[in-house]
Amino acid sequence: MLRLLASIHAGAVPAPVRTVIGEVICLPDATISEELARRLATLSAVARVIPINTPYHLASRALFPTTTRVRVGQAIFGDLGPIIIAGPCSVEGEEPILEAARAARDAGAQLLRGGAFKPRTSPYSFQGLGLAGVELLARAGAATGLPIVTEVMEPALVPQVAALADVLQVGSRNMQNYPLLRAVGAAGRPVLLKRGFAATLDEWLLAAEYILAAGNPHVLLCERGVRGFDPQTRNLLDSRTCRSWSTPAMRLGAAIWWRQWASRRSRRAPMGCSSRCIHGRMTRSRMATRR
Repeated sequence: MLRLLASIHAGAVPAPVRTVIGEVICLPDATISEELARRLATLSAVARVIPINTPYHLASRALFPTTTRVRVGQAIFGDLGPIIIAGPCSVEGEEPILEAARAARDAGAQLLRGGAFKPRTSPYSFQGLGLAGVELLARAGAATGLPIVTEVMEPALVPQVAALADVLQVGSRNMQNYPLLRAVGAAGRPVLLKRGFAATLDEWLLAAEYILAAGNPHVLLCERGVRGFDPQTRNLLDSRTCRSWSTPAMRLGAAIWWRQWASRRSRRAPMGCSSRCIHGRMTRSRMATRR
């Protein structure tokens, strides 16, 4: 089989990807004739030969026609009901994160989020508490019964963060950090992949493809908005991309990071409730109003 594939593919044949339906070999630039497809299909090791017309093979419905469902604790991403992920932008201490976790749980959130590693535009801004912050977040999650979501920025730190977090977040600045995508793909944890602020839909899905190709089928897409020209809106929600989540081409679960784009309260509910997951950030003033 490999000799047949090598005859039509320039360069080395990619390694098989282990998936829930068996091992898959993706040949993105290969042209397979009907005769060759018949020959491959007769081999005992080949279950199906499927032509795919998108660059993201594993993220499409061609191989997996059903919508991806990812269970985290009691929450199931991909079902009809929205999932609420809430918590502070950054973990700043034991008491504040525990207070935020209780407020998130009492408000109906199913997962707790908080940043321990903060990629900032300025090197002088608060960069987070690092692994100590992940430990504080994990304690707050355990105390309130909420699974935790937190960002990891470096491949070398993935095993340590994965040992404490239930979901690994890849931030928008790292959406195309390919060594990091491979590392979280091999970590065995669900991954929340945020869209880069200037990324196209294909670039976003191909970033997800890196995680899927590393053997991790539990990928959640997080739409955080794209950069606009007006600083009053900060980030603009790409509603056309949101509609494409339900198209036949895409199968991955998706989230809206509503704190990034919703500068006015009136904008939040109509758009947020249409998503499969709402991923929010709590400030101290909002925590106080929820009590």
